[in-house]
Amino acid sequence: MWAFLFKPMDTIWIIGEGVISLLAGFGLAMLFTKRQGESKVKRMLAEAKTEAEQIKKDKILQAKEKFLELKGEHESVINERNQRVDHREKKFKEKETKLNQRIEENTRYYKKNKELQEKLDKRMELLDRRNVEVDQMHKKQVEQLEDISGLSAEEAKNQLVDALKDEAKTEALALIQDQLEEAKLTANKEAKKVVLQTIQRVGVEHSIENSVSVFNIESDDVKGRIIGREGRNIRAIEAATGVEIIVDDTPEAIILSCFDPIRREIARLSMHKLVTDGRIHPARIEEVVAKTSKDLEDEIIETGKRTTIDLGIHGLHPELVRMVGRMKYRSSYGQNLLQHSREVANLCAIMASELGLNPKTAKRAGLLHDIGKVPDEESELPHAVLGMKLAEKYGEKPDVCNAIGAHHDEVEMNTLIAPIIQVCDGISGARPGARRQIVDSYIKRLKELEELALQYPGVSKSYAIQAGRELRVVVDCDKVDDNSANQLSFDISQKIQSEMTYPGQVKVTVIRETRAVNYAR
Repeated sequence: MWAFLFKPMDTIWIIGEGVISLLAGFGLAMLFTKRQGESKVKRMLAEAKTEAEQIKKDKILQAKEKFLELKGEHESVINERNQRVDHREKKFKEKETKLNQRIEENTRYYKKNKELQEKLDKRMELLDRRNVEVDQMHKKQVEQLEDISGLSAEEAKNQLVDALKDEAKTEALALIQDQLEEAKLTANKEAKKVVLQTIQRVGVEHSIENSVSVFNIESDDVKGRIIGREGRNIRAIEAATGVEIIVDDTPEAIILSCFDPIRREIARLSMHKLVTDGRIHPARIEEVVAKTSKDLEDEIIETGKRTTIDLGIHGLHPELVRMVGRMKYRSSYGQNLLQHSREVANLCAIMASELGLNPKTAKRAGLLHDIGKVPDEESELPHAVLGMKLAEKYGEKPDVCNAIGAHHDEVEMNTLIAPIIQVCDGISGARPGARRQIVDSYIKRLKELEELALQYPGVSKSYAIQAGRELRVVVDCDKVDDNSANQLSFDISQKIQSEMTYPGQVKVTVIRETRAVNYAR
């Protein structure tokens, strides 16, 4: 009844009980969860403790391994040090042993030297006593000789000196002559070696030119066309070129005469063009000569460039290159100047290389040494000095300029290149066939050689032979002895060297002949 009456209250109670039951269940669940968490925490702590113990053991093992490794390395280092110490101790002991041996050897050597020194001292004392005895005996002998000869020692000495003077003088002259000959042989041998090596390595062709050129024509009819009406054509050619044209009876030839080879070449080329073209009159002549002059000037420059390229010379001023080309049409004593300069350049380069000098500088100076012979304007200066000034003007180096100016001794030589240029210029000019000499000057030089030898007393005859390269002197045997003949040969050679100008060298041979003549009757 109460339940029925209080039905709403039952409902509330029931709900309350349900809530209580729910809360009780939740509390139980929470309690269970707490206990389960505590057990999990305990299990995790146990696992962490176990893992920590394992890590600790691992670290301890790693530390022990590292310690053992470091200990092994330390022991190996200590062993190496001990080995080095032992090795050094062994070396020190060996050195000590050697030093002890040397000390013993030096001690024995000292004792031996001491004994030798004592023996030497005794011998020196003995020698001193003997020297005193010898001096005494010598003094007694000198006194005895003075008594026997009736002369004092000083007087005998003077007589002996006087007697030996002539003999010593003769022997000294012979010795000096031998020494001079030996020195000449040695010097000549070395000089010839250098010169021969230089000449043997150079071979060039040499052209000989003179002041006359011959222009060949096909027939004599051309001569009339060249002469022209009343000679107007030939006068126009001579006026335009400055060359004398000689038309004579020589068949198929016209002679061109001029001291300037460049003018002669212009005239020859111009006449060749005129004859080939067939139109010969004054206006045409002037036109052809002007064109030929320009072409020849271009050829001169091209020749200079080709020469410098062939010789390996670079950096020359264009004006110097043009002067080198002009050498082709210039001759000296019948020797073509360009060929001579090329030859001198090659000789200088080879000789400089043989002597350990700069061959390029020597070759450059050798090529330019005669540029003073081909100036654009005439000058009263010697060609060597003029060439030096031209080289200075166009920027050549001082040693090259000095070599150009000094190759004929007009300027003092300041470098080692200068004497090489002078020597090679002499070699190129003095070799057989290089130059032609005028007969009169040649004969005059030979006569001067013979007359120079006849000036000396005792000379009976003298002969210049081998084109003036040897002088044979015949002397009177009664007036000149053998020793004087040697001196006479030397004196004549020195006088020739100081007073005469000659190519190459002159050999002086003095001949002294003794004849014994008897007759059987």
